[in-house]
Amino acid sequence: MNETGLVVARFRRHVLVEGSEGARYLCQLQNRKLRPVVGDQVRWRRENEEKGTVEAVDPRTSKLMRIDSRGQPETVAANLSQLVIVLAESPTPDWFLLDRYLIAGELGDLKITIVFNKLDLVDALPSAFEIYQILGYPVAPISVRELTGLEPLESAMVGERSVMIGQSGVGKSSLINALMGDALQKVGELSEKAGQGRHTTTTAVLHQLPRGGELIDSPGVRDYAPYIESTRGVQRGFREIIARSPDCRFDDCSHLAEPDCAVRAGLADGEIAPQRYESYKRLYELTESFQSRRG
Repeated sequence: MNETGLVVARFRRHVLVEGSEGARYLCQLQNRKLRPVVGDQVRWRRENEEKGTVEAVDPRTSKLMRIDSRGQPETVAANLSQLVIVLAESPTPDWFLLDRYLIAGELGDLKITIVFNKLDLVDALPSAFEIYQILGYPVAPISVRELTGLEPLESAMVGERSVMIGQSGVGKSSLINALMGDALQKVGELSEKAGQGRHTTTTAVLHQLPRGGELIDSPGVRDYAPYIESTRGVQRGFREIIARSPDCRFDDCSHLAEPDCAVRAGLADGEIAPQRYESYKRLYELTESFQSRRG
């Protein structure tokens, strides 16, 4: 009998599917063309009390995408509503990586929350975050070590399906443990129960949050390049550029060298941060290079 289920973990050749009654089943894929990711709604059939087979993937309402090692688009997680980006005092924030994450959120029409962890190591939030707060991005300063500042983040995640991403070493796993508390269930334990211990390496895992909402931990996006279909789409990830581009002389202005460019004028008069404009240029060049590789 065909059933509807939610993919809560993805392994190399299997997925963990949560059925309508809440039980979880380790499922094989009916054919190699199927590419379910965490967050997907799937059609599947039960084989026994622990296993099943995924037969189809339902259409997605949203998705987080990246460029893979071959320069091709790859979906990381599906049917999201919010992107939670984690930075920390240590390692030093990579602002260009943050801008790459932000463009993914903007292109996916997702709510975005920026988290600054390890606040216990500094006296105040680094001033560089002012750029993003002015643009309307909420920044949540927290210390997982001291369990301070978590309430605003917890509230922002209620009723949302959030995906959490960040560079290695920012304390993402510790943050997830703090948010989940006693409700945390390790997928490794679930797969062991199903007799599939060899499948415990995952690309992403979905957790049910104690206060409501869902959280996807996606370790596969630490060194991240967003999928942008064309160079024209790059500016969509920069709110300050979108705001000024209608005043450019040319409708198809790239904001790199054209005359009477309102964006570069905004850079000159201090309304656009040099750091953000540099990120725009680098992403434009990166997208251009991927476009040429795709032909």
